[in-house]
Amino acid sequence: MAHEKHFRIDYLLGGAYKTFYIRASKMDNSEAWHWATIDAGFGELPKYRSDKVTKLSKPQAERLGISNVEWTQN
Repeated sequence: MAHEKHFRIDYLLGGAYKTFYIRASKMDNSEAWHWATIDAGFGELPKYRSDKVTKLSKPQAERLGISNVEWTQN
């Protein structure tokens, strides 16, 4: 877990404001959308770190009611 940073992710789910914090080694818009889908209960977490999971894209997340995903490093 070397060089991990703390990030805040904000998003709207069906018009309701949501926010959460995560520790990760990197963050970009694609990763923020992925983590927002997980926090909302739509995305999949791997059972083990080595397991591969399908990440939902921004258009897929928007169809599920997620919007306005923003992230900042804390």
